[in-house]
Amino acid sequence: MPEQNGSYCDDANACVDRVIERVGKQITLGLPLGLGKPVRFVNALYQRAKDDPEIQLHIVTALSLLAPEGGSSLEKRFLGPFTKRLYGNVPELAYARDVNRNRLPANVSVSEFFFKAGSYLNNRSQQRNYVCTNYTHAVRDLMAQGVNVVGQLMSPGASHGEPDHFSFSCNPDLSLDILPLLREREAAGTPVAMVAELNENLPWFGHHAAVEASQFDVILSQPSSDYPLFSAPQMAVSPADHMIGFYASSLLKDGGTLQVGIGSLGAALVHSAIVRHKHNDAWRAVFDQLKVQERFPVVAEYGGTEPFEKGLYGCSEMMVDGFFYLMEEGILTREVYDHPALQTLINQGEMTTTPSLESLDVLHRAGLIDSPLRARDVKWLIRHGLLRASVEFKGGRLRLSDDKSVEADLANAETREALEALGLGEKLAGGIAMHGGFYVGPEKFYQALRDLSDEQRDKICMTSVNFINHLYDHRFGDQKLKAAQRVHGRFINSAMMYTLNGAAVSDGLDDGRVVSGVGGQYNFVAMAHELPGARSILALRATRVSGGKAVSNIVFNYAHCTIPRHLRDIVITEYGIADLRGQSDEDVFLRLIRIADSRFQDELLAQAKKAGKVSSDFKLPADWRQNTPANVSKALKAGGEGDWFPAFPFGRDFTDEELTLGKALKGLKAATATPRGKLATLWQAVRAEDEAGHYDTLIDRMGLKKPSGLREKLDRKLVIHGLQKLETPKETGTKKP
Repeated sequence: MPEQNGSYCDDANACVDRVIERVGKQITLGLPLGLGKPVRFVNALYQRAKDDPEIQLHIVTALSLLAPEGGSSLEKRFLGPFTKRLYGNVPELAYARDVNRNRLPANVSVSEFFFKAGSYLNNRSQQRNYVCTNYTHAVRDLMAQGVNVVGQLMSPGASHGEPDHFSFSCNPDLSLDILPLLREREAAGTPVAMVAELNENLPWFGHHAAVEASQFDVILSQPSSDYPLFSAPQMAVSPADHMIGFYASSLLKDGGTLQVGIGSLGAALVHSAIVRHKHNDAWRAVFDQLKVQERFPVVAEYGGTEPFEKGLYGCSEMMVDGFFYLMEEGILTREVYDHPALQTLINQGEMTTTPSLESLDVLHRAGLIDSPLRARDVKWLIRHGLLRASVEFKGGRLRLSDDKSVEADLANAETREALEALGLGEKLAGGIAMHGGFYVGPEKFYQALRDLSDEQRDKICMTSVNFINHLYDHRFGDQKLKAAQRVHGRFINSAMMYTLNGAAVSDGLDDGRVVSGVGGQYNFVAMAHELPGARSILALRATRVSGGKAVSNIVFNYAHCTIPRHLRDIVITEYGIADLRGQSDEDVFLRLIRIADSRFQDELLAQAKKAGKVSSDFKLPADWRQNTPANVSKALKAGGEGDWFPAFPFGRDFTDEELTLGKALKGLKAATATPRGKLATLWQAVRAEDEAGHYDTLIDRMGLKKPSGLREKLDRKLVIHGLQKLETPKETGTKKP
């Protein structure tokens, strides 16, 4: 173990002792969002606070991940074996479970700035303690809470040839910025502690994410207790999701930049981008069936239909697993460089990534290097891979080998001949194909990251969220650099609802309750309006089920918004693309009605007319009235033979039995959403029988093979009824309003 300034511990309780020795018993603990929480240390500190009421512990964080438990007895039976299989060896965040159950002791409080969607809608304590902030302002606002201890799960560098460094890996997003501020607080006289918990299972990333181990005051290193990482299982992608993803894939520009969020809509986009790249004929068949270019001209100007020959560059606060699949399929291949003028020359096609004499001439004409070359020019050219590392500048000459030295004048014929033979590099160095702030995903994704070759890993730079979400942060690159790198930016995020006047509802409800959080959505939308050629794309399903009924997610108005109407840009539902930027209010209203579900278009139009936003004599065109789920499914089949849009395009964690049971339970939940529906379902379930044993395997999976007691017997009948309903043919079409 290398000598470091930090105090090494092989026991979490010893780490807690060290922290209390440094800062006392008034502790405001900052923890990273999502995966990067040091579970062993946090659980030990939380338990100490529960045992010692003199400790005042305030935890400030976001996205505290917990394995699902389920609410009803059926959900618990369904999730129990699944949770044990996926999370059985992953220690649980004790404070998060107590928050979930409203069991925090009086001397402990938890404030989060981002929730797992919907997880705390009915948790009054968390609703009161929620901190509303943009992702780029989170560090500022966390520090305002008085953070004096920061804990982080870290990847040790010894096995990667970096014994004196640790990697922030999954969470440099805020930690890179909070670390120097914590040291400033310490210099001003406030005791602080930076705690690292090492875990070999955490993939290693270098570049910005790698920091000196000496930056940490307390280090928990106990390899024998290293635990698997918390995984987010792959969720099903519905036909509506796939259609939204398809439309979004048509807006991607070859040679452009991509940001995308977590969830099935992001997975659908990635899948459609891969189909466009690898199976372009099938993709084009769907594109033509939908008449995308004819109906939505924005695609011709800002999108594309061909495979990605130039490739895409990823710049996303969350590096979702989809970026890995894009890299694997040869799409995430556009590399960017950390010099704005060099990047601009590449963007303009004046330079390629293969060094040549012509490249040197271009750089000279652009004023980036002199001729004759000077020492600093040679150093710069070597750093960027334009010259071999073996080239030396000595006595005003270029030493290319032991027996070859030439003048440093690029106009000299001998110099040019020698450089071409002995001096040019093979490829521009330092290219990054993916900048990410944090990651969470399935275990398959984590294993893929651990298995990356050094060359592949070097193309990924995990970094500060301020670099990714903000144009004006200067720590890792100024505005000119970011603008040069992020050409043809497509910032794709999801919303819950969208109002006809162009405002997005993504994080909360009209009664003030928080569903999730703003995160970086506002940052990306605003950035799309700042960068030349960039577009913000907000995706949402046209409808949702509430109280057992379909309701529209495109609404006339709503008493809360996340993105204000003056930042309206592109909106996508499964029924098409609404290009709203720079449009009049009437056009905005009509373009959104055009991509609403046809069951709700008449009502939306009537409201728009009543408000005077749409001409009273406007009538819905006939082709607008075809927005039905049945037509979505029909369009997706236009690709020809084969399942081009599967429910799980990137694998799944659920078994076949669990998928069937999940559908049955989902149907039961929808059917019992109202008191009347609950009574009707119970009445039908009581009469449900499976005398032939058709569902024996599924019933056994639910632990109801031999029910005892009234509750279990009723649960068994409910499952049988739910399974029988799956086999009952349904109307898939909808009547025209």
